[in-house]
Amino acid sequence: MNWDDTAPESPDRLVGADADGEDTAVEAALRPKDLDEFVGQEKVRQQLDLVLRAALQRGGTADHVLLSGAPGLGKTTLSMIIAAEMGAPIRITSGPAIQHAGDLAAILSSLQEGEVLFLDEIHRMSRPAEEMLYMAMEDFRVDVIVGKGPGATAIPLELPPFTLVGATTRAGLLPPPLRDRFGFTGHMEFYAPAELERVIHRSARLLDVDIEADGAAEIAGRSRGTPRIANRLLRRVRDYAQVKVDGVITREVAETALRVYEVDGRGLDRLDRAVLEALLKLFGGGPVGLSTLAVAVGEERETVEEVAEPFLVREGLLARTPRGRVATPAAWAHLGLVPPQHSAGASGQQGLFGA
Repeated sequence: MNWDDTAPESPDRLVGADADGEDTAVEAALRPKDLDEFVGQEKVRQQLDLVLRAALQRGGTADHVLLSGAPGLGKTTLSMIIAAEMGAPIRITSGPAIQHAGDLAAILSSLQEGEVLFLDEIHRMSRPAEEMLYMAMEDFRVDVIVGKGPGATAIPLELPPFTLVGATTRAGLLPPPLRDRFGFTGHMEFYAPAELERVIHRSARLLDVDIEADGAAEIAGRSRGTPRIANRLLRRVRDYAQVKVDGVITREVAETALRVYEVDGRGLDRLDRAVLEALLKLFGGGPVGLSTLAVAVGEERETVEEVAEPFLVREGLLARTPRGRVATPAAWAHLGLVPPQHSAGASGQQGLFGA
């Protein structure tokens, strides 16, 4: 497993949760501007609303905020809402961009009082910068080292009060001293279909797309619980509706359009189905080793493990076991196949040599 989280999803995956250039541009136009307009994440919204209101009443800055969860669930959007609610400017950077303590010191020293610093992928920040951040978050001070060796001198630099909003897809990789310095921690959950329907209807209004309720429900059901994917599918279905029909998105139009784009009723795409089909048809449902499964679908081991498997496991279609990957009864049902009888011995032998 690549715990550094540096392997992005394939850019041509319509159901990939990572943002590409088009997503970034469109999301800027579709982002809600305040907490009341933000759809979903009810618990996080309510808790964050209390934190921000209390800070405003005190006339001070809000506590530091840590947002964790899968890509595409709204962490960046919430950070911008925090700044808007506090009436403060926002500075956006990311963990991979801060490789030296000096990089962080330059950013912190230029912050204005009350400014919000959004640090995406905070778990990928370098260790020296991370240690500098401890003091900045707690005491609003950093020590800048001037010189090298025995003659080096630490010059304390006072910082104006600011609010750090950290975002991570791997909260478990954050060291405890860093996690403990956040006054509020919110975990972003995957969205329910009804919540995604609200997201789709709102985006359709902003994009001037005519969509019926059953069309929105069809798109929502294939969006993997992720608003970013829902908005991307909406745009692709809109393209199909404009070219092939009268521009109105109905259930039938959404079904036909997403069939063209190879996204099935549960949100699986070509790669997901290839993994399941190989597991079921070639290896009798498993167990089979990851490397063998990757060779069977013509993909790299990391691609299968990091791109396809997480969603298949979350959907209950595939299980990871010590002996290898195993298909669940739901996988057989989804592909319309019948599990072979008395296949444990053969599949077990395959798993033994497929590691």
